[in-house]
Amino acid sequence: MCDRYSADDHSANLLERRWFAAGRAAAETQAECDALAQVLDLARAAWLGARTRLLQLEALREALGEELAQVDERERQWLSEPERRSAA
Repeated sequence: MCDRYSADDHSANLLERRWFAAGRAAAETQAECDALAQVLDLARAAWLGARTRLLQLEALREALGEELAQVDERERQWLSEPERRSAA
């Protein structure tokens, strides 16, 4: 009979250790999930900021391109007027 109790105690002890180990592993995994969620939040904020800057830069590039086209057009007009070229 003593051996049976000893075997039961051993099984119960092993089960309890596994239970605690599973709890620790779950807590560690929860901490990892929390850290990764924070990283995702930071990455999303950084992406949104970069996307905003990209849109601003594209708008600036478009405006500068239009201004450059106007300068080119004025230069073409100036070169196409013979009286202006001969007077200069």
